[in-house]
Amino acid sequence: MGSRQRPTIKTVAARAGVGRTTVSRVINGSELVSDEARSAVLAAIAELNYVPNSVARGLVTSRTDSVALVIPESESRLGSEPYFSAVIRGVSTGLTERRIQLQLVLVRDQAERDQLTESVAERRVDGVLLVSVHEHDPLPGLLENMGLPTVLAGRRAHGEPLSHVRADNEGGAAAAVAHLAARGRRRVATISGPLDMDVSRSRLDGWRDALRGEGVEAAETLVASADFTEAGGEAAMRSLLEREPGLDAVFAASDVMAAGALVELRRQGRRVPDDVAVIGFDDSVVARHSNPPLTSVRQPVEAIGRTMARILLAEIDDPGQPRQHVVLPTELVVRESS
Repeated sequence: MGSRQRPTIKTVAARAGVGRTTVSRVINGSELVSDEARSAVLAAIAELNYVPNSVARGLVTSRTDSVALVIPESESRLGSEPYFSAVIRGVSTGLTERRIQLQLVLVRDQAERDQLTESVAERRVDGVLLVSVHEHDPLPGLLENMGLPTVLAGRRAHGEPLSHVRADNEGGAAAAVAHLAARGRRRVATISGPLDMDVSRSRLDGWRDALRGEGVEAAETLVASADFTEAGGEAAMRSLLEREPGLDAVFAASDVMAAGALVELRRQGRRVPDDVAVIGFDDSVVARHSNPPLTSVRQPVEAIGRTMARILLAEIDDPGQPRQHVVLPTELVVRESS
């Protein structure tokens, strides 16, 4: 291959030792690819500095004065999870000083993912804010390869190279467990979020490390993972009670899942907090209005949004500056559920 030629999908496939269809699937975020093949393709893309043709065409363009806030979730999750509206408020506030248009982009299926990739490729936005980051989502890697300023809410894993802003998830979970232990709780279960998300793994690690620090068993039977929805919290609570009927506390990795846990505990005649103490995470409106009001780990969600916007604007103005990794503090807010 001559040095002037740009790498193609065919070149990437050859370097990764896979077929062109597999490369296409990785680029388009299909789940029909093994972890091994995905890693090989992403490594080949990085080594060859491959960008789709349409991206190369769009590289030399003027500023659009607009940024995309990308949320790869359904409208129902967007509506039921206060976290998203708080992030949007924070981002909007962070952009007000500059005349920059905010495009809210929901990515719910493959067609919408393709549409977003095309929009980014043609440089219809100056930068991207990505909320709800999953470990194997190819989107952050593609944005990085395209050289488009990108800031994540959270990170894919430890060592995330892109700029990102997150709450102290481990510390927040540990504070919840320490509070429960101080109240004499000894069988402390947890409802985690999806384990392909660093936010979920970090809160689970905080729970596990804090229990061990208290000299209390962190048995795997005390862990149920869910999907950050109320129905998921209900189902996880049901599963925990079947496995561990003697549990006396539960730390849920979000207020919405904690609300689901309260529903299931009530259904099974368990009193909160007398029989089972419950703690959530977010300190959202859900925590204040649940019955009983929910002890919760407050994370500064609007500040996360504002900080993301500030970092993105700085990277748009100076793409060569170092990436920023910001961790914001959390705080336990004690109410009647614990």
